[in-house]
Amino acid sequence: MKKRKVALLKKITSGILIFLSASGISFNLIKDWNHQPNPVNPSADEISPWKTLKPGVHTGFGSTDIAYEKSLPPSGKISASVNLHGWKGERVNCLLLVWSAENKDEVIVRASPFRNSNHQLDKGITSISIVNYVLSNEFTGGCGARDLKKSPTNTSPDLLKKANKFGINGQETKPVWIAVEIPPQAAPGVYKGTISVESTSGTVNHPITLEVMNKSLPAPSAWSFHLDLWQNPYAVARFNRVNLWSREHINLLKPLLTMLAQAGQKCITTTLIDDPWAGQTYDPYGSMIKWIKKADGTWTYDYSVFDLYVNLAMESGIKDQINCYSMVPVGNKFSWYDEKSSKTITIESVPGTKAYEDIWENFLRDFKAHLKAKGWLNKAAIALDEREEEEMEKMFGFLKKAAPELKISMAGFYYGKINPAIYDFSSNWRHIDTLAGDVLRARKRSGLKTTYYVACGIPKPNNFTFSPPAESCYEGWFASAMGFDGFLRWAYNSWPENPLLDSRFIRWPSGDTYFVYPNAQSSVRFERLREGIQDYEKIRILRKELAENPSRKAAAAIGELNNFMNTINTKTLDRRSAVDVINEGKNLLAEIARTVMDTK
Repeated sequence: MKKRKVALLKKITSGILIFLSASGISFNLIKDWNHQPNPVNPSADEISPWKTLKPGVHTGFGSTDIAYEKSLPPSGKISASVNLHGWKGERVNCLLLVWSAENKDEVIVRASPFRNSNHQLDKGITSISIVNYVLSNEFTGGCGARDLKKSPTNTSPDLLKKANKFGINGQETKPVWIAVEIPPQAAPGVYKGTISVESTSGTVNHPITLEVMNKSLPAPSAWSFHLDLWQNPYAVARFNRVNLWSREHINLLKPLLTMLAQAGQKCITTTLIDDPWAGQTYDPYGSMIKWIKKADGTWTYDYSVFDLYVNLAMESGIKDQINCYSMVPVGNKFSWYDEKSSKTITIESVPGTKAYEDIWENFLRDFKAHLKAKGWLNKAAIALDEREEEEMEKMFGFLKKAAPELKISMAGFYYGKINPAIYDFSSNWRHIDTLAGDVLRARKRSGLKTTYYVACGIPKPNNFTFSPPAESCYEGWFASAMGFDGFLRWAYNSWPENPLLDSRFIRWPSGDTYFVYPNAQSSVRFERLREGIQDYEKIRILRKELAENPSRKAAAAIGELNNFMNTINTKTLDRRSAVDVINEGKNLLAEIARTVMDTK
């Protein structure tokens, strides 16, 4: 038994080193990682299913709702073929699984064009990505510091690496993410294609069917869903070891911002001051505006970085709103460069005091003029994150006098007294029931934006690397059911030290600080979130069209859809899984589109 365990340990260690090498992690990082706790490894008994597996490479379609174990052969329903359906302009996904009990093999996955008797869709609409595993931990109470050396550690399939050729080791399962972008101009109908898998075992051709429905989804820039994922350009510079705001930095930021825009992002994350979140991320945010107090006591402000980033985000497709953090930062600390002393001065000041208003009044006057000159004044919002009611009430009163043209954007807890003053309010999940109903409807009538967010203390639904994949999709359905305009999450790309390997962070649950990976690599979580946003848009479009359709079928369909949506609330996931909810909902949308709608 001891020899068997030693052999097993050697095999697992070898697999880890191969995984690190394939991920492009340097051997210095490997050395550092050796001092961290290893993923929870399967026991000899858990590996036993491999013994009954036939020789060679095995393949089949699994479910995008399941996070398959890397060290076990897949269980549950595995199919030789897959059927997809979607609207014109929609992205649809499926998951191919590749597994083998034998030694290392090389695998190539290819997609054919989709064809029917009258039309062909180019094979370029299909993208293939290998799902890489990252180290992950557990919820363990949510927010707060954790000892990574002691917390339970495992691996989660999350990182999507665009590639169709990869190696597979013995006793390993490799998921392959397949996304199909249905062209907006595609003719409705049923198309046939093939996903082929080549290895030393031969070539297996898996049939894939795509039903293009006679419905159209608008381009992401026209989606109504108000998506606000906070960007962190400082993490990009640090991870890639390039100078802040250099040409290399800009070239790395552009594809990240473009990918976000293609998910329907509406907000640009900017900073007015240094570190508005007081170091809650691995890479603290710097100020995009340089504050300078001259020797004669006057102030100047350098907006060059602010302008560069806003222009870059807009060029990438994010154009609706500029969120500016923050006049009430965590810790209430503000810094500037003092020419007289040739030093950076930092003070602590709270809203309602003369010192606070002296700092901000001159800046706001200058900032307004700059925004107006750039044509951005109607897009800018002073943004806040989970501040106390008294602080915000005083800050709002001051802002109304000093810069009434600027909107307010805030994520946090609902306070009835100040809520009507907030243009874009995102409610913490725990306060949703207080906000829902009459308050939410009143805000909508007033033309105000209202979203919700989940954070480190919310066990479900959430977007941790260990969260069930369907929960990210569910968030779009929940927003629609509750009447929200969209969804907010505090970090699009605030990466921990080595995100390509390790999604854990010392302060929050794994994956809490980011959705996507360096080099503009997507994730299972991000793609499922985008899927839920598409569903939100489809529900909106169907409701509008059904309401305008006088037929009995349409009346019955909208009644059935509304009845289903009314079953979704803050308690739903206590009774049902996100998988069950969204799949029932998706089937209902498809049935309505097929049988009720008659769009030519």
